[in-house]
Formats: sequence, structure tokens, C-alpha cells
Amino acid sequence: MNLKYRICWVFFMILLSACLSRPNGTIHQINRQAHIKPDYSSLTIPCNIAPMNFVISEPGESFQVKISTAKGKTIEISSGVGIIDIPQAAWKKLLEGNAGGVLTMDVFVKNKNEWSQFKPISNFISTQKIDPYLVYRLLLPGYESWSEISIKQRNLENFDESSIIENSVVDHNCVNCHSLNQGKTSRLMFHMRGSMGGTYFVQKGELKKFNLKTKEMANGAVYPRWHPSGKFIAFSSNNIVQQFHSSELKKIEVTDLASTIVLYDVDKDEMMDAGLGNDHQFMDTYPEWSPDGRYLYFSRTIQVGKQFDYREIKYDLFRAAFDSESRKFGQPELVFNASALGKSASFARISPDGKSLVFTYHNFGSFPIWHKEADLYLINLETLEVRPLKSNSDFAESYHSWSANSRWLVFSSKRDDGLTARPYLVYFDENGNEQKPFILPQKDPTFYDHFLKTYNIPEFSDSKIELDPGEIRRVAEEPANQAKWSKN
Repeated sequence: MNLKYRICWVFFMILLSACLSRPNGTIHQINRQAHIKPDYSSLTIPCNIAPMNFVISEPGESFQVKISTAKGKTIEISSGVGIIDIPQAAWKKLLEGNAGGVLTMDVFVKNKNEWSQFKPISNFISTQKIDPYLVYRLLLPGYESWSEISIKQRNLENFDESSIIENSVVDHNCVNCHSLNQGKTSRLMFHMRGSMGGTYFVQKGELKKFNLKTKEMANGAVYPRWHPSGKFIAFSSNNIVQQFHSSELKKIEVTDLASTIVLYDVDKDEMMDAGLGNDHQFMDTYPEWSPDGRYLYFSRTIQVGKQFDYREIKYDLFRAAFDSESRKFGQPELVFNASALGKSASFARISPDGKSLVFTYHNFGSFPIWHKEADLYLINLETLEVRPLKSNSDFAESYHSWSANSRWLVFSSKRDDGLTARPYLVYFDENGNEQKPFILPQKDPTFYDHFLKTYNIPEFSDSKIELDPGEIRRVAEEPANQAKWSKN
């Protein structure tokens, strides 16, 4: 058989196989939904999300899924192994044309020459779009090495992932604590530790390197948050130590020995003390601005002494008024007294509409990613009601960020294996109530089964960030611009 006829024969057999794999004859009805992985059932999904590919976790010889809506062409996918790879163009068209409606997935499985149909899986298609990009740091889920660290960005409308910076470009220095101003890529910053250490700013496409620690500061600038105006960044200035344990369940604790809030004036390149009445009596960390820029929220606890029990360190949520003209803060006021409940509150994040504040609630300390019990709690800023999110699991939830329209929250969760943090997305309605969370879709639905790295600090962004590796290397090798200290 010559090559031409062989190709035709193979093509014919593929078509024949596809035809034979479709449900036919008597179809047995099963009174439950099929088990699929990831669990993409009973969700509210964005109308612009990438295809939510999945695996049918049912025994079978052949599989088919029919995806349909009230209007629009049905998508039919056949598989011999249960992997459902949804065509991107058809999926996009179906979601866009049915925003505000219901997406139905009918699952068929052939086993022992008999077809079975499971109860339909339904998801609501929200008219509220999700931000087009997600920025996150990828690293191995340990604490011993930073040999492989990168800051990546993912297009949420498809499966494109690209690097903002790979630490292999900068002699494997540690890159961390990236921050965008309200999800806008026009202002981005990240820290780098090691031989090329400094704080790197991307403003209007230009990369610059700064040393923000002045001689007046006891410690360097660590956790950042941009003021909505883009003119200031609030940092916590921390003296951080790691404590290692022999406990099988908890290997490490990260603790502050001292911390305070400092303010950086971006345009004037000036660093100053925030003047929050700390005076070495308290430790202040994890700043967060209100969307109007009038208040700075932060976590506060009593300053530890030379001898202390790290399990007794409990942080409360405070806020202080801010006047951008004078660069002065008012007196701190208590927002949530977690320590009175024997708990600790950290990592406050406020929705852009100013209605909701989500924070991490855990037993002690301020570094919840290593705390199995860490959960996300929400404060309704209009009523000050505090409640746990329904999205919590039996493992650590942390590193959360709001979308620009305040309808989507992304957070890192270790619920899948207790070790690696994965990004989960969840929808909030106009009353602040959340729906069922779901893991970030991947082209290969088995991706998370074999991907070893963990996702840290996922943040939504409005557009793609492009940095040239050669430019990063050039700037990294240059001396850092030294920030000035200002008394105000």
C-alpha cells in the first residue's frame, strides 16, 4: 500500500472510530453526576475564562461530552481515555453568546459495550468578566533553596503563560514580593535578594533598580502595597527569622522580631516613617490601602522581647487615616480584635468597590502559608460583620487578591495535597456572598497531578507585562539608586 492510500486509510479509520464512539442504542441512565477532575460542577464561571478541560474519572472504554446552552451550537467531544479537551474557539463563542445563562455538560460513558448517561453538570455563566491576566511567583514548595524561582503571568482567557522574570537570568538570586498598583501593569515592582539585590520598579515600560533601605532604617523594606494614586508605596520594614521544628506536621515557622510601617514617595524617591505611634511598642506589618487611598490597614501585635513564645504572638487588624498632601497618618484604630479570640489576623485585602475586606485568620504569627489551619475571613466594611468564607478547606488558604470589578477573588490553597499551593478562583455577588471555588483551568487537565511547583501571591492584572531578559540582566548588574530619608 503506497503512502497516499495509507494516509487515506488511517484517516478513514479515525473517522470510523469517532463515529463508533458516539452514544447509540439503548442508553442506561445513571442517577448521579459523573466524577470529573478537576471538579468543575455547580460553579459560577466568568464569561471569558479559558476552556475548563477535565478528566472523566469513571471506568469506561469510550467517553463523550456534549456541552450546550440555551442558544448556540452544541460542542461534542469524544475521548478514548476520558480526557476532555474543549476546542477554544467554540468554547469562547458559546460563553460569550450565553453570558447570564446556564452551561450544561452531558457526560456519556461506554463500558462493556453499553452506553450510560449521567445526570447533567450545570454551571452558571456570569456576565462579570475576570481580569485577563494573573501574575504569580512559581517556586518549589520548600524553604531550603531558591535555585528555581520565576514570576510568571497567565492569560486567563486562554492557556498562554509567559515569564516576567526568571531568576536564572540573574544568577539564581531570589525574586519575590511582586506588587502591581490595583492590577495595573503600568506600575509594577518586585524585590530581589542576593548578589544583585534591590527593589526593581517597572514604570512606563522602563526598569529601574533601587536600594530603599537607608541608614536611618533598622531593617529593609519588605511587604509592599501601592497607594491607588501610584505616588506612594507602603512597606512593612521587618526583621524576619525562620524557626525549624522536628514536628512531622509543621516544619517551619516564620516570625518577626521587629517590624514597622514605612512610606515611600515614588516621585521624590523618599523613604519615611509612617508615624503610626509604634515607638517600638508594637510590630506592624502587611499594609493595605483602602481603594480611595484615605486609609491604610495593617496587622499589629505587641513587640516581642528577647525571650518569647512564637505561639503567643497574635496580630489584630488596624487602620489609620492618610492625608496624601501632607503625607501624614492619623492615629491607628482597631478594626478587628483577633487576639481577643485567641487568633491572629494578617494579609488584609480590600475589594476595589470598598465593600469587603478578606484576611487570613490563623492560630498565631503573621505568616499563614505554613499554617494548616489558616482560613480566609471576610469583613463587610459597611456593617463590620465578620464571617469565614465558604471556600475554606482543611488546609492552608492564603495569598488572596481581588479582581478589578470586585466580583472575583483568587487565592492560594493547599487543599489538594497539603503541600503545594494552587490558585483557586471564586465568584462574589453584589452582596458579598461567594460561590463554589474552582482551580485555575489548564490545557492538560492532569497538569496539577505532576506539576511540582507552588503558586505564591497570585494577583490579577489588566494586560500583559513584557520585560526583556537582557534588559533585566543589564539593570541588575548596575548599582542601585539609593533612596533618601525624609523626616516627613
